[in-house]
Amino acid sequence: MERPQVSVVIPARNEEEAIGPLLDSIRAVAGAGAWEIIVVDDGSTDRTAAIAERHGARVIRHPENQGNGASVRRGGCAAGGDVLVFLDADGQHPPEAIPRLLAHVGPYDMVVGARTAESDVSLVRTMGNCAMNRLARFLCQYPIVDLTSGFRAIKRDCFLEFAHLFPQRYSYPTTITMAMILEGYFVKYEPVPEIGRRTSGRSCISPLRDGMRFIEIMLRMITLFNPMRVFGRMAAVLLAYGLSAGSYEVIALNRLDKSSLMCIILGVVTFSHGLLADQISRTRREIHALRGMRAWGRAPESLRPRQRTEPGEAAGE
Repeated sequence: MERPQVSVVIPARNEEEAIGPLLDSIRAVAGAGAWEIIVVDDGSTDRTAAIAERHGARVIRHPENQGNGASVRRGGCAAGGDVLVFLDADGQHPPEAIPRLLAHVGPYDMVVGARTAESDVSLVRTMGNCAMNRLARFLCQYPIVDLTSGFRAIKRDCFLEFAHLFPQRYSYPTTITMAMILEGYFVKYEPVPEIGRRTSGRSCISPLRDGMRFIEIMLRMITLFNPMRVFGRMAAVLLAYGLSAGSYEVIALNRLDKSSLMCIILGVVTFSHGLLADQISRTRREIHALRGMRAWGRAPESLRPRQRTEPGEAAGE
């Protein structure tokens, strides 16, 4: 049997009301195309798995709830398509927009369905997303439009390269977006104004608790892939204050205060820690890439020379 070119992976938990219509819509969009559809039932206590099987999806079951990130990782690793499409089971992501994402895969390694001003999203979530996007842009120096969107199409090789970094729960979109951008992959944001609110059930995301978790993931990613972005700026602030204050004290007061000297020492130590962390980060990524080369029988994308496009072009702006 020929391997399907596209695999649609849907993490689901207690979505018996929405999963059937969603799968029917995906089948209608796929038409005669041989799309593989995988539903990862994450410890549901309702009929989600049974309904998904009845609508022709391949169902992977977790006997207990593992979390969104664990479900996406397991579904993506089990998929056979060259391109993986991820969307939520609650009906907020329109299957009709999948071809628009797939149309850009090739030149781009990942295409994200981005929410727009016309999308039906709550005010609290909109404000939280805007804050996350701004912080991510600052950390990555890249025009990130929608950091936490779970609606995306990605090349399978790219997914496998970063799947081990996914947290068990939230937020895999934050993790893979920052990882791919920081590694120089090409990411495009496709506006999808049809994205709305869930059609049934209630969200498990807590704005405060999970918002702090998203920030933690962003800092972890930037430290993993570009630690000098954090340590370098901290060292620069400490050295700038220590040297300026120390210069004033020596010239005007003919003495050097201990606090100024301490800032200078801390700046040098922080910079040295940043250099060490950068070398550890590079070594870790090279070891992982070599393991991937052995597993796949060829060099993964991260070992191939890449050329970054201009930020405006990469974001499709």
